[in-house]
Amino acid sequence: MCDPVTVNTGQTYDRSSIESWVATGNTTCPVTRALLTDFTLIPNHTLRRLIQDWCVANRAFGVERIPTPKQPAEPSLVRSLLSQAASESNPTHSRLSALRRLRGLARDSDKNRSLISSHNVREILVNLVFSSSQSLELSHESLATLVMFPLTEFDCVAIASDPERISCLANLLFHSSIEVRVNSAALIENVIAGTRSSDLRLQISNMEIIFEGVTDILKNPLSSPRALKIGIKGLFALCLVKQTRHKAVSAGAAETLIDRLADLDKCDAERALATIELLCRIQVGCAAFVAHALTVPLLVKTILKISDRATEYAAGALLALCSASEQSQKEAVCAGILTQLLLLVQSDCTDRAKRKAQMLLKLLRDSWPEDSAGNSDDFVCSEVVPF
Repeated sequence: MCDPVTVNTGQTYDRSSIESWVATGNTTCPVTRALLTDFTLIPNHTLRRLIQDWCVANRAFGVERIPTPKQPAEPSLVRSLLSQAASESNPTHSRLSALRRLRGLARDSDKNRSLISSHNVREILVNLVFSSSQSLELSHESLATLVMFPLTEFDCVAIASDPERISCLANLLFHSSIEVRVNSAALIENVIAGTRSSDLRLQISNMEIIFEGVTDILKNPLSSPRALKIGIKGLFALCLVKQTRHKAVSAGAAETLIDRLADLDKCDAERALATIELLCRIQVGCAAFVAHALTVPLLVKTILKISDRATEYAAGALLALCSASEQSQKEAVCAGILTQLLLLVQSDCTDRAKRKAQMLLKLLRDSWPEDSAGNSDDFVCSEVVPF
């Protein structure tokens, strides 16, 4: 047991186990079979401390002490905090305190976030974020709390269809606080990803300063892992809109993606490579990547190093670059692309990645002996889809 709790029959269970029991429709105590008339779970602090003491006593055998669990939020507390935050008659410091408490509860567990989300929290927070009558501090705290909850399509459309709200978020991308900037980028990404309307997505991505703001987050040398993750997600979401990809290039996204690629974890690196491939599909994007001395060597090095998906995107970007530039072909050969491609076509990678590799081998066959060139199939361009 990690979090022992007692039910109204006097029996003690681990919290996650008894919650799963009840969630599947059971209304009786598993041991006594008596009806559970009250589903309140009371923490068994005595048993939990005994378990922790036992863990400490057996540390020499590799047993780790279980942490003291944080108690889940009570629905009455959540309702009270939301009411306190939403009431315009309350002083600002009181409303800020309520929002910070809510954010702390949401940070504690998925269960708390689910409970808070069930109390109309998104509508309250959206109104607070974009209310012109509230203090800026209250708006920023509401934004920080809002990005912790998934938005419904209705919420996304309500934001995306209001130019003033989008303009507000775009301006926050240049706030003096990096946290405010990152939270604004997170909300923009959530809205784009949650909006089905291509017209609304185009309306958002058509604002050049949004690309500049999101790219600046990635450029910032002080950006945290969370900031990098949100910056990459935001840039990828924006670049899914074909008509405005040139704005990303103008904002310096190509150079920034290459400079930051080595700093990213697996998932973010995949998303960055997908964005690179998207930008390589336009002429100005190709030119920007060709101009960066590290683009081709880095992409060649990436093949088979991160994941199948990353390999596919890297191969696609290299195919576009080498098709557009003889300089890129020479750089790829010098970087050892032949070996990488031959390994790729013999690997268990995706069929699309292999087709791209075969096309590259055919494209570059004049750069190495004829007996090294691979056969090629008809190339089928892959679709880069949202993560």
